[in-house]
Amino acid sequence: MSEDLSGRRLGHYRIDGVLGRGGMSVTYRATDVRLGRKVALKVIGEHLTADAEFRERFVDEARNTSAIDHANIVPLYDFDEVDGLLYIAMRLVDGSDLASHIKDGPLSPARTLTLLGQVAEALDMLHGKGLVHLDVKPANVLVTTKEAVREHVYLADFGLTRRGATGHRTRTGDFLGSPTYAAPEHLRGEPVDGRTDAYALACMLYACLSGRPPFQGGVQDVIQGHLAQEIPPLSSLVVLPPAIDDVLRRGTAKDPNQRFATCQEFINAARGALAQVQRPGNPPERRQPGSAQSGAGQSGGSQPPSGSIPVQQPVAQPQQPAAGPPSGGVPVQQYQQQPQQPQQPQQQVRPPAYPQQPPSPYQQQHPGSQDPVRLRPPAPIGTSAFGSTANTRPVWFLPVVVGVIAVALVVILVILLSPSDEPPSDSPGSTSTKQSIQVGVPSGSSKPLPTSVPVKTSR
Repeated sequence: MSEDLSGRRLGHYRIDGVLGRGGMSVTYRATDVRLGRKVALKVIGEHLTADAEFRERFVDEARNTSAIDHANIVPLYDFDEVDGLLYIAMRLVDGSDLASHIKDGPLSPARTLTLLGQVAEALDMLHGKGLVHLDVKPANVLVTTKEAVREHVYLADFGLTRRGATGHRTRTGDFLGSPTYAAPEHLRGEPVDGRTDAYALACMLYACLSGRPPFQGGVQDVIQGHLAQEIPPLSSLVVLPPAIDDVLRRGTAKDPNQRFATCQEFINAARGALAQVQRPGNPPERRQPGSAQSGAGQSGGSQPPSGSIPVQQPVAQPQQPAAGPPSGGVPVQQYQQQPQQPQQPQQQVRPPAYPQQPPSPYQQQHPGSQDPVRLRPPAPIGTSAFGSTANTRPVWFLPVVVGVIAVALVVILVILLSPSDEPPSDSPGSTSTKQSIQVGVPSGSSKPLPTSVPVKTSR
């Protein structure tokens, strides 16, 4: 536009400043004076106001945006024309576009998939309504952290959105849109559909992970790249699994029939290819120019920055093949081959074997059976019945000792308890008279006692 409208009033909107400029319009930061609400006011250029085709496209953008209700699409508040100027009032997103996030370098795989996953959901919903955005690029993806715990994405700028297979060029054949992320059929003026936006989404994924679009140079170089060349392998620019190259190769196929059916299907395939390196806050490491695609075979080089995916150089081992990555690991990482120490054979301690016993007569008569009564074989000397070697005395030692002690005690008791058979001798000077006292016979009986008991008396 030839004139900056900052500080002016446009209807009931006070224009506070410029947010961004495009080929057909300028977006301002404005205030709805009736509601006191901040809005993004998109105003068509004065030089295009009289062009019926651009006016029609501008009106279509307002209608298409208002008909879409999705959490990842910028809501439309108002649309009108004042003093010959057409404007669209939309939600003011407190954040910045995705292009500003990747201008300083690549994003981490986890953050890239989180942001573009929201874009894929919005595009699939748009395609379900028969609409094609036709201008999917980082500058039209707004990122904010003011509305949710995680980063929230809004898809904006539906100025080229069309229904059906027409409308991707002007009536005079001029191309509309950004060739940096445009699909081949869009550049050739062929019919477009949702797969056209899916191609642009794949180019955005490439830019987020590498910090640059797939094709660089002049406009004609970029267009020829999209029309006739395959995108450079992403793993040749940054340290990422080669599986992501296959996903991007299919997502940017020249033939729309060879691409993914939906944007969400493409994001799911990329998430599977990057499953091992989805670490929040870790951008992929840039490869040095001239390095091999897989990152192997380099004998030097600088150390990777903090937080990046390390690429360990293999250590040469004599007469040993190089070890590959473990199952499920990052394919581009190299692992050092550790020398294996020879394992010492373990010595098994076996219990002493008993001598082989000849078969008993019972076993000879009944082959394959055991004796009705089997005696436990005697333990060898120095081994107890429980296999212990603590007691080394003969088994007969304890019974013999106990028997000797018992015999000694019996002898001692017999000696102490047996009475003396000889009477004591009389002491000198004393006389004793032995008298017989009959016991058990009544007086006057003439029958003599069978036994007499000597009684000792002293005088």
